[in-house]
Amino acid sequence: MTSLSALTLPDHTQLPDSDGTFVKNLQEHPQSILITDSIKPVLEKLHPDGQYCIGQDSGIYWRLTDPPEKGAEAPDWFYVPNVPPTLDGKMRRSYVLWKEYVAPLIVIEFVSGDGSEERNNTPPSQGEGGNVGKFWVYEQAIRVPYYGIYEVAKAQVEVYHLIDNTYQLMRPNERGHYPIAPMGVELGIWQGFYQNAELPWLRWWDAQGNLLLTGEERAEVERQKRERIVEKLRTLSAEQLNALGIDLEMLD
Repeated sequence: MTSLSALTLPDHTQLPDSDGTFVKNLQEHPQSILITDSIKPVLEKLHPDGQYCIGQDSGIYWRLTDPPEKGAEAPDWFYVPNVPPTLDGKMRRSYVLWKEYVAPLIVIEFVSGDGSEERNNTPPSQGEGGNVGKFWVYEQAIRVPYYGIYEVAKAQVEVYHLIDNTYQLMRPNERGHYPIAPMGVELGIWQGFYQNAELPWLRWWDAQGNLLLTGEERAEVERQKRERIVEKLRTLSAEQLNALGIDLEMLD
């Protein structure tokens, strides 16, 4: 009789956390930081209990294979709602579906080549050597509700929405953005300067079309506000400042 231990499936500590390949594009790391940093205030409101997970170039294991890494896809960025941020007090080495059960709400791939890898719809029955298309995995196996394909070379992003078990290419709204309704945000392209590079960056907006800022950008906005307030206060007389309880030296 087969023992229970023999039926136990491996968890994130027992599976490889890398397939040995390099990040293909030097922009990928700052791009991930940008969309993670700016979305955190939104996710903290959606999850006041802190129950969510963000993965950046991390594996999602969806099937058991030999070697194990053949059974994983590693999106450049993904978000999973309503799961603990850590497991047994440790950061995940990977995200293992048969242990967590909750699929990511959105996965995003940053295209380094011609985009064919990200749009590959090959099912297991047709894949050579056990290879399966990324698009097929996200759509049919993991069933991710939203799939984004970002191409910096074309300054564009495609977003697919899973409807009736099939990905439908979304149409942008009047702002050229793609609403991700469960998050209350929009995804789109922002041409600007970030991390010492002027590029068409992938970014978030709120449902009203306001750009979601990074922590550094928010700090800069607050600094400019303080400077404007100080300049207005400098136009007041010493008597007016005293009436407001402000010492002139405080403005220096």
